[in-house]
Amino acid sequence: MDTTQLLKGVLDVAVLAVVQHEDGYGYDIVRRLREAGLGDVGDASVYGTLRRLYTAGAVSSYMAPSEGGPNRKYYAISSAGREMLASQRETWTSFSAAMSALLDEPQTLTAVHTIGDR
Repeated sequence: MDTTQLLKGVLDVAVLAVVQHEDGYGYDIVRRLREAGLGDVGDASVYGTLRRLYTAGAVSSYMAPSEGGPNRKYYAISSAGREMLASQRETWTSFSAAMSALLDEPQTLTAVHTIGDR
């Protein structure tokens, strides 16, 4: 399965989830997404998502000095972003449960394989 296609559909919620507890600058957000297991996420995709979320009012931004370099643009989740994240969390939970049910092997087949493997 091509995970890049899956990422396109969930990148907004993934970025909001990453900044919900701690603000971050662009590359820091990319790094945290990758550390969370989204290794295929592209830098350009995240920066585009941050611009889209900013335009939608889901995140705000501010400049802060960095250690040994130019100032960095940090992103923080807004109250509208928290509402969006809560709504998308509910949608994801329902969608994920439905997909898991579809992908799970029926119990009767599992029992037959288990008995047949003995």
